[in-house]
Amino acid sequence: MTAVGGAGVVITGAGAGIGAALARRFVAEGARVVVNDLDADACRTVAAEVDGIALPGDAASEEGVQALVSGARAALGAEIDIYCANAGVGEGSGLDASDAAWDRSWDVNVMAHVRAARLLTPAWVERGRGHLITTVSAAGLLTMLDAAAYSVTKHAAYAFAEWMSVTYGAKGVTVQAVCPLGVRTAMLGATGEAGRLVLDDGAIEPEEVAEVVVEAAVAGTPFLVLPHPDVARMYAGRAADPDRWLKGMRKLQARLEPDPPA
Repeated sequence: MTAVGGAGVVITGAGAGIGAALARRFVAEGARVVVNDLDADACRTVAAEVDGIALPGDAASEEGVQALVSGARAALGAEIDIYCANAGVGEGSGLDASDAAWDRSWDVNVMAHVRAARLLTPAWVERGRGHLITTVSAAGLLTMLDAAAYSVTKHAAYAFAEWMSVTYGAKGVTVQAVCPLGVRTAMLGATGEAGRLVLDDGAIEPEEVAEVVVEAAVAGTPFLVLPHPDVARMYAGRAADPDRWLKGMRKLQARLEPDPPA
């Protein structure tokens, strides 16, 4: 189990959506929370609301992650207990997505986690405890229509979390991967027709995600945190019969494509 009361928690991408909901929920459990977001105004607004510490800035670049981790340690006056790598981007759609969109997706959705882990893990291993929570998305277990860069980088984010757990789980480092389906945030709205088709019906509020995440954080299990329990069935079906699963996804893809001219 992870002691959340009194813990020092850093949450990236916490200016809105799931990150802001996590900040509120962790504070309700008695945690001391560092709120990070690229949007400085949103970051400070959420921090003020929860009586947290605002550290706006880039949580993806090497320099930005270094500044965040060192700033959080100084502000908390102690080692970071829980790091929520929550910031994410969804850019581009298919093969027409630019290299710049792929680079941003890789940096924010994957390398932000790697860079934070590089800085945090040695101290966590030395003291025998630490907790990394990554917001991955169900796209990292399955895929998402019309979102190549997002799907690919979220798969990589899941793989990194899994590797971290395998490598450091016996050394006191708890790692959890949060994989929701649709969540009513600005990112869901930006998914357009694909989001409406795949995600809208079962979409939940950010607060519901935060509730599940904090409960799992307190317990320290499971590794795979599923705010939408049905994702487990989908993931198992994909693994058991990939061809059947791909056939079903192609049917959904066909519904996105315009009818051919008469």
